[in-house]
Amino acid sequence: MTEFLEAIQNVPLIRYALLAGIVSSLTFGVVGTFVVTRRIGYIAAAIAHSILGGIGASIYFSRVYELAWLTPMVGAVIAALLSAGVIGWVSLRTSEREDTIIGAIWAFGMAAGLLFIHYAPGKAVNLESYIFGDILLTSKSDVIATVVLAAIILTLVGLFYHKLVAVCFDEEFARLRGISSDFYYLLLLMITAISMVLLVRVAGIILSLALLVLPAATASRFSRHMWVVMLIALGLALVYNAGGLAVSFALDTPTGPFIVLVASVVYGLSFLLKGRR
Repeated sequence: MTEFLEAIQNVPLIRYALLAGIVSSLTFGVVGTFVVTRRIGYIAAAIAHSILGGIGASIYFSRVYELAWLTPMVGAVIAALLSAGVIGWVSLRTSEREDTIIGAIWAFGMAAGLLFIHYAPGKAVNLESYIFGDILLTSKSDVIATVVLAAIILTLVGLFYHKLVAVCFDEEFARLRGISSDFYYLLLLMITAISMVLLVRVAGIILSLALLVLPAATASRFSRHMWVVMLIALGLALVYNAGGLAVSFALDTPTGPFIVLVASVVYGLSFLLKGRR
């Protein structure tokens, strides 16, 4: 632990990684609770995989046309929001099966991203850092972007909390109360999309869903009140990210997979403990 504390003081990348993890955790518990309650984990997974398309496109076009502003995070946000919008619009406005469009978005994003990265000029791209995550690659600009995105998410949740809760529990009842359930469902998908962008930096495309769902799923084992679940999930996410970074640093193991493994074990233990009551 002493070495980790010294690294925070002396190594900017460790400090940036810790800050990004803490700020991101503020959104994971909140948004993860909505995702678990509304049971849209499969949509979140599709959005996460489609992000690779935005990352690949941003790398390709920024190198070909020298667009310095088009960073992988910008591309990831654009791809995530587009995917959420398409899935939401198709599921609400057309007769197409929701699982079909989810599968199509999932596959298209991954395929497009791999092709963009393959044909991108310049040095080879470290695909592993995007697929499995590498929070230690977080830069100062990434921290700033993380703070901005987290602030947007928490502001939207704060402004529309009760309406989002209503849509999560009973869309028909919300509609009868005059709430535009379609609009708030789309808003929930957009919030989830931005959260997945933050998650990909920590745990990668493959493991990001687990870090969004597991804290909230664990918390929901111990309370029926949504705000309590959010607080517990938020606390767990903070412990997983900050503690996971510290322990993985000491053990010299990949941070993202280690955090997800710990979260999975804690969820399994909570399931067993709750089952014995």
